Amino acid sequence: MAVWIEPVTLDGEHVVLEPLTADHAEALADATADGELWKLWYTFVPSPDRVTAYIETALEGRERHGDLPFAVRHRESGRVIGSTRFFRADADNRRLELGHTWYARRFQRSAVNSECKLLLLGHAFERLEAIAVELRTHWHNHASRNAIARLGAKQDGVLRHHTVSADGIYRDTVVFSILSQEWPAVRQNLNLRLGRL
Repeated sequence: MAVWIEPVTLDGEHVVLEPLTADHAEALADATADGELWKLWYTFVPSPDRVTAYIETALEGRERHGDLPFAVRHRESGRVIGSTRFFRADADNRRLELGHTWYARRFQRSAVNSECKLLLLGHAFERLEAIAVELRTHWHNHASRNAIARLGAKQDGVLRHHTVSADGIYRDTVVFSILSQEWPAVRQNLNLRLGRL
């Protein structure tokens, strides 16, 4: 299988996105404990004791499917504060998904998410020459839905009963996307938001 997405480090003013490794486990366990993020039933954030398995799954996705998971490092503190990834990469059709994104609670509603999205989308559209980047979230995750919409992504639709959780609850998945032609406006919007933070 030809690999479209090669490991890369993405540097910003507030964050550094570095390829995820097993060495990030302890720091990510600390990050997920900040706000007990795994207790949000509509997310896939690991509990501290499940971080190692979470990383193993992410790295398996890298090996088997060409995914690219990142650890998010806060530049000022030097701390790893969360994770995000490219996945479901379709090199033939130049589409990929951006997701599995979470940050320690103290870094939410800061410049972190805006800059992460600026770096990731810039890489996808400007380096990988993607024609579309998809973002998905749980129907009940209103904060995530609103954040994705604020990026400038358009809602494509809702996949009803898309997946089944471990406790047997069906998930309705809201699908958004950003097209390559929309990237300049989305980039401008993200830069404007970062200038205000």
